[in-house]
Amino acid sequence: MDNGLIGRLVISKAGRDKDKLFLITGIIDISYVIIVDGDLRKIEAPKKKKLKHLLLTEKYSAEIKEMLIKGDKVSNAQIRKYIQSEDLNKEV
Repeated sequence: MDNGLIGRLVISKAGRDKDKLFLITGIIDISYVIIVDGDLRKIEAPKKKKLKHLLLTEKYSAEIKEMLIKGDKVSNAQIRKYIQSEDLNKEV
């Protein structure tokens, strides 16, 4: 069950991590997903979050998605690098 969510960049809409960028690394069921940011929420200790508390963006990492689906190890550095490169709030 992917639904195009794995590897997608999301923004938290609620909780203490509000307005923070995360990457979806797994799907629990129709309401919950697993998110990481490679910094506070590392791949070894991901966060379970309701989809209704996340703002889905159009951006996703095809490389990270492919690695997750294949079962390859994804590093926290790869996740941080992707999130920083796609940071929607950074000044131009």
